[in-house]
Amino acid sequence: MSLEKFSLAGRRALVTGASSGLGHGIAKGLAAAGAEIIACARRVDKLEVLVEDIRAAGGIAHAVAMDVADRSSVNAGFDRAEQLAGTSDIIINNAGVADPKNFLKIDDSSRDFVMGTNFNGVWNVAQEGAKRMAAAAIPGSIINIASVLAIMAQSGQTTYCASKAAVAHLTQAMSLDLMRHNIRVNAIAPGWFLTEMNQDFFATDAGKAYINAMPAKRLGNIDELIGPVILLASDAGSFINGTVLPVDGAIRHSG
Repeated sequence: MSLEKFSLAGRRALVTGASSGLGHGIAKGLAAAGAEIIACARRVDKLEVLVEDIRAAGGIAHAVAMDVADRSSVNAGFDRAEQLAGTSDIIINNAGVADPKNFLKIDDSSRDFVMGTNFNGVWNVAQEGAKRMAAAAIPGSIINIASVLAIMAQSGQTTYCASKAAVAHLTQAMSLDLMRHNIRVNAIAPGWFLTEMNQDFFATDAGKAYINAMPAKRLGNIDELIGPVILLASDAGSFINGTVLPVDGAIRHSG
């Protein structure tokens, strides 16, 4: 296989949750592979910093305000993205939230907050992106960022586990419906990577002990997600469809 198949030159990648964490790193990685980046999030000030970093490295990027849980915001964001760069043919559904609680302490607002972003948000962005690819008759790749907790369960993370498991199964079903439009849909299930969402916990003694109990005895580096994302986004992964790819240092096997 030619390494050119991994190139994303001429592609347009819309990345949600790009203001920090995994989305921020993925956006930079896709830009380095040649994609034009449409960085989306609610915190536009942080997006502007990311965009400047990508441009300083020779890439092309734009910042677009988007709240994935709000359908009207998603539609407006895609409209703006098309004005700036044309139809996006790579969608990275990364935006996510967590609200760790024991199942008996989860109220409706907490449940709906997590599901509203982690599941409904993925649905909203994927559906709008797929509609526009289909209307433009262009092939594309949708990559949903699930979690290792879509595969395994963890105490105190009931809603998060449920939301990410729903994303994993949604990915498989979407791949069947969108195949006729030459749109591939896959998911990545990251293990533990240091982000704003979990950094406070992993700084505690309990967090450090948890890391030491992992098979790899370390957290993942965000750069270690870039290769799998590029594979699924590029022509190198042209026959990979409907899969959920763990990138977790084997933690799912650790019990």
